[in-house]
Amino acid sequence: MRLVTITPLLELQAAYKILLLVIRRVSIILLLVLYLAHEILLWVLLLVTSLIAGICDKEPLTAFAYQSSINSLPTAEEVKARILEGLLPHQEQFCLNTESRKLGLVCGFGAGKTHGLVAKACMIAANNVGFVSAVFEPTAPMVRDILIRTLNDLLDQWEIPFTFRASPLPEYMLHFAEGNHQILLRTILTYQRLRGQNLCAVGFDEADTIPMGEATNAMNMALARLRSGNNQQFYASTTPEGYGWAFHTFDKEATEDTALIQARSMDNPFLPDGFIESLKSNYSEQLIKAYLLGQWVNLTTGAVFDRFSRDIHVKDNLPNYSDSILKIGIDFNISNTNGVVCVRDGNKLVIIDEIVKAHDTDALAQEIVRRYPNRKIQVFPDASGSQRSTNASRTDISILQSYGFENMSPRANPAIKDRVQTLQNLLCNSKGESRLEVSSRCGRVIECLELQSWDEKTQQPDKLNGFDHMNDALGYCVYREFSILYARAGSRTGIRIY
Repeated sequence: MRLVTITPLLELQAAYKILLLVIRRVSIILLLVLYLAHEILLWVLLLVTSLIAGICDKEPLTAFAYQSSINSLPTAEEVKARILEGLLPHQEQFCLNTESRKLGLVCGFGAGKTHGLVAKACMIAANNVGFVSAVFEPTAPMVRDILIRTLNDLLDQWEIPFTFRASPLPEYMLHFAEGNHQILLRTILTYQRLRGQNLCAVGFDEADTIPMGEATNAMNMALARLRSGNNQQFYASTTPEGYGWAFHTFDKEATEDTALIQARSMDNPFLPDGFIESLKSNYSEQLIKAYLLGQWVNLTTGAVFDRFSRDIHVKDNLPNYSDSILKIGIDFNISNTNGVVCVRDGNKLVIIDEIVKAHDTDALAQEIVRRYPNRKIQVFPDASGSQRSTNASRTDISILQSYGFENMSPRANPAIKDRVQTLQNLLCNSKGESRLEVSSRCGRVIECLELQSWDEKTQQPDKLNGFDHMNDALGYCVYREFSILYARAGSRTGIRIY
């Protein structure tokens, strides 16, 4: 009879139970570790998010950087002394005026109005520690490219400690020994977002470049928000754009609480050599008064191109330009695509041909190739052609490039007024020089230059009578070739022509 030993079997079962128990406890420990790691990771992500957003318990996380050295922060009086040192007389007058509820600085190009605007904003911050103000540009790109860059440069120059938050909307916090001041950066056309704000001051830059009604509504909203701080003020700096918002606000309809400071480009002794002469060479007498002397002049009456004259500009016999590079301005429209064929002759532009009412971009390009085979061709089309098409299969600019044409269009179209002014300057500048010639065979171009008028309602060139297409096409070419505003105006610390 065979005996079975039970004891080893029992020991094996016991060991198995112990192993299961150990595995369960290790599993519980691992789950706890994973849970804690998950919670820690979430906390770290929240912390990083707060740091990026610049907010943590109502203050930037970087607040410790200046709080730890609070004794080294400048006083408000020290900051004001730094700002005033080196200002031009009209900038200093602008900054020191604290009595006028509405204050305007109207200047010619290069007179330092943006510098003056930022100096004014920082002076207001020093006078209103513990409160909030706002500065507005017409568009978001201008906030980024003009206002933020100028603020960064000047805050560093004046050694004013600050923190900057870009999201959700840009704003600066200026730090003084007495406390902080917050400056909000916004766009004029979104002025409705001011509702609910209590501000000590609001500044507008280049408000004359937007429609007068919009600028007036934005100013009225800003004035209604001025109800905090030691002194409340609405201030603006701009180049005069005819008898628009700035003229009505600070001159024609000025009240007792309104003050106006005007300055000329020549009032800035730090302009580069040749800057004034360049403006005189490229601008008409009217534009010189506005953009050089900072005066109110009428820029929106009568014919758009009132300097055009058949006697002066239309030529029956032109030189042979068969070896010249063709420069063709193009305006896209379905069943009405137009081209103006030009050549450069020294500092002149000569219009030698026109292509009128082509069906689409393909048809226009084919006609160009038919008329001018084996020629080097540069095209200056409507910049929006990179986003849309007249034939719905490819973009207009890609179609032009497929024919071997060199695209010279910028990323975005220049402002209408800039195209008009540049073309006007070619017709006749302030020195009486004419630098545009038109072949007598270009009947449609001649007709459009003569007959396009200003729309009294929009204060823009009329687009209802059909005289705009050829002028738009020509304007794209002229602006790209001749506008002094297209080129850079200097180094990072140089002059901006705004």
